[in-house]
Amino acid sequence: MRHFAQLQGTDADLWEAVGLLHDMDYERHPNQEQSATEGHPFTAVAWLRENGWNEEICRAILSHADCSGVSRETLLERTLCAVDELSGFVMAVARVRPSKSIHEVDVAAVKKKMKDKAFARAVGREDIVRGAAELGMPLDNVIAGVIAALQADAERLSLAGNVERVADLPADIN
Repeated sequence: MRHFAQLQGTDADLWEAVGLLHDMDYERHPNQEQSATEGHPFTAVAWLRENGWNEEICRAILSHADCSGVSRETLLERTLCAVDELSGFVMAVARVRPSKSIHEVDVAAVKKKMKDKAFARAVGREDIVRGAAELGMPLDNVIAGVIAALQADAERLSLAGNVERVADLPADIN
C-alpha cells in the first residue's frame, strides 16, 4: 500500500496503516459464512472506532470485504482491494522458487501461477482480476507494482531468498 501511495503522491503513512490493519481480525474472526455484520472485518473496525481511529481508515477496511456492502469509492479503497489477495499470492510465488527470492519473480511467473488452479487454491483469481479492473489499471501493471513493493522490502518480509547462488560464492571455494 505504501508503494502505491507513493506512486500516487498521496499519504503513504495512511495507506500503509490501512494495509497493515485491514486483516487484523482475520485469524480470530475469519467470517467464513460471509456475515454482513459480524466477524472480519467488522470486529476490527469496531475496535478501531472504539480506539479513535478515523473513519477514512475504517471505511477503507470495510470496503475491502464484499460482504460488508461498503462500496469502494476512493483510490485508497480500490487499491486495497486490488493488492490484498495479490500480495499474498505473489509472496507464495516467491516462496516456491528454488531461491525463495522475490527478486526472481516477474509478471509472467505470477500470471503462469494464476493459471494453475492447484497453486494457492484459496486465493480467488477473479478477485485479483476484478481488483485491477476496479483500480482502472492493467493487471500486469498491478502485478508489477506489487512485485516492486515486495522487492523493496524483501529482507523484512523474509523474501530475499535463502539459497546462495554459485555466482555469489567466493572463488576459492572447492
